[in-house]
Amino acid sequence: MDQEIQAKYLVLQNIIKDYGQVLVAFSGGTDSTTLAKIAYDTLGSSAIAITGESETLKEKELLHAKTLAKEIGISHQIIKTDELRKESFASNPSNRCYYCKHELFSKLIERARANKIPHIIEGSNLDDLSDYRPGYKAAQEFNIKSPFLEAKLNKSEIRHLAKSLGISNWNKAAEPCLSSRIPYGTSIDLNNLRKIEAAEAFLDEIGFGYRRVRFHETIARIEVNETDFSTLLKHREVICKRFKELGFLYTTLDLKGYRMGSMNETL
Repeated sequence: MDQEIQAKYLVLQNIIKDYGQVLVAFSGGTDSTTLAKIAYDTLGSSAIAITGESETLKEKELLHAKTLAKEIGISHQIIKTDELRKESFASNPSNRCYYCKHELFSKLIERARANKIPHIIEGSNLDDLSDYRPGYKAAQEFNIKSPFLEAKLNKSEIRHLAKSLGISNWNKAAEPCLSSRIPYGTSIDLNNLRKIEAAEAFLDEIGFGYRRVRFHETIARIEVNETDFSTLLKHREVICKRFKELGFLYTTLDLKGYRMGSMNETL
């Protein structure tokens, strides 16, 4: 392990050790998995992981989170969140993520109090501070701890650390909630979320590691890496056919390629 990352790792371990007992907000992504692993290695049974089961979360992501928790050995619980039934979220304002995290953290607070756990921790890192992350405001309001920020770790360092610790998803592509595929101001409903999930699952079957299907009513805007453009065009007929079955009249390729948070470009 790189010396600088090793030093930050020791700082991180001490931060978590000082918490004494923690509840980890566990999505199953690389950041939260690494955090859960280190929390469990440091605190043992004094660390538990909780995943919010939501209609905006892909079913395979929930199953993946369960598998990862078993790999780590940490006690894992599932709670239901209901952000889709709240107009403040479903109307899809530009600070949508704030309402999503507010719903999640309020439920985690209840569970932490019931289990007499003093601290909730989550996986924000230094790179998140340079992006538009209204959900982090909710974390601050609920006094949710962010150990990676305290230890000054960025995303690449967390991936390096995860790989060193033998975490299986150390290089997993980011998989934010399905709502992030829908333009701000366009209402979020269950039917459209399922259409997006099915469309991305079809691209997964073809073999795209990095992809997004952005929802624009009757139009599906596909983002893949530029190096995958030729592969997508090679499969364009079957993709268009499948997407039309899902309800998209038109299927387009975004020539800018795959990028996280492209919906934020309108802000």
